[in-house]
Amino acid sequence: MAERCRGLTEARWFGLAVFVLILANAAVLGVETYTGVVHRWHGELKVVEHCFLVLFTAEVLLRIGAHADRPRDFFRDPWNLFDLAVVLCAFLPFARENTTVLRLLRLARVLRTARFLPQLRIVLVAVGRSLPGTVSFLLVGALVLYVYAMVGWVFFADDDPEHFGSIGRAVLTLFLLMTLDGLGDAVRAGLEISRWSFVYYATYVLIASFVLVNVLIGVVITSLDEARTMEEQQARERGRPSAADAADATDDAEHELRTRIATARRALDDLEESLERLPGARR
Repeated sequence: MAERCRGLTEARWFGLAVFVLILANAAVLGVETYTGVVHRWHGELKVVEHCFLVLFTAEVLLRIGAHADRPRDFFRDPWNLFDLAVVLCAFLPFARENTTVLRLLRLARVLRTARFLPQLRIVLVAVGRSLPGTVSFLLVGALVLYVYAMVGWVFFADDDPEHFGSIGRAVLTLFLLMTLDGLGDAVRAGLEISRWSFVYYATYVLIASFVLVNVLIGVVITSLDEARTMEEQQARERGRPSAADAADATDDAEHELRTRIATARRALDDLEESLERLPGARR
């Protein structure tokens, strides 16, 4: 059964069919955003959703069946766990009774397209691996924002209360300036207050927009290279036979070799007996 399911799930047409099914599910989700269509085709859309659920459940069962002889390999693949979680949650009572949760679960099926698009899968893995570095970036960025917001509140609160009247407004102003949006207007307004405001804005833009953003880009690029390396390594491992398969192949080769040796020995024994029966062979 495992070999049959494996041959089915590894077929190219099977992956293409599942990919088309996911796109069709996404299209139906988009159609359901139109109120008029939902009121008119409510029953039909419900039947279509049940069909999607049945087909996705059958797909997951086939993938489980393909790992029947090695179930641990199924749970080692994160994408298998994700597929299983998305399908199982759709059967939970609280999910079926809550329309919002059910729609979010149906939307999660769209993310399964990454399973069939290697480049998108690499990007998602890279985003996941960059989270620790991103958290560090956020902590440093928050510290820089807070320090500069306090300095801006001290120097500009009285003259520019709209942007620096409180620590919250100052943080919001500096956060928008991090994207260089409205920098020219902010610098001109600052120069009207003091000439030294140019130093304030110049150092902030240099640290926040150039240094920190480039550090974040470096973290993401490094994670992208690591994700690409992992994808290539997994592809090579999938191309290699497993240890059990290699052991079985070795046993079969040894058995075949023993069989050939035994056949050769019997042939030699028969030849020796034939030679002994010849006239004058005992002389």
